[in-house]
Amino acid sequence: MTTHMDKQVAILVDITLNITNRLNTCSFEELEEFVEERQILIDSIRERFSGRSSFSIEEESHLKAVLRRDPEILERMQQLKSEAAKWLQQRELAKAQRNAYEAVYTPGSILMDRKK
Repeated sequence: MTTHMDKQVAILVDITLNITNRLNTCSFEELEEFVEERQILIDSIRERFSGRSSFSIEEESHLKAVLRRDPEILERMQQLKSEAAKWLQQRELAKAQRNAYEAVYTPGSILMDRKK
């Protein structure tokens, strides 16, 4: 990054490249942290640049590159959401099966056979 680019824009570019390079292996927590940090940076950039007429050509180019990565990030977030939903569904199924088993075989119950 050149020294002409705003420091926060440079950080935004760096964290975006960092996360997109690791998208297939990053955890939900890492992605959540990225999204939070990104939002703070974007809010700060908006505030700092509100008085300026526009970004420099370099800044604008880098910000557009960051935005082009959004579909990849959203896809990974959707994938993680689906994985979590499947996990919860399997957990609920296992819980229902366990509850059904425990209801039938209550500890301490007495079975009596009648002999004829």
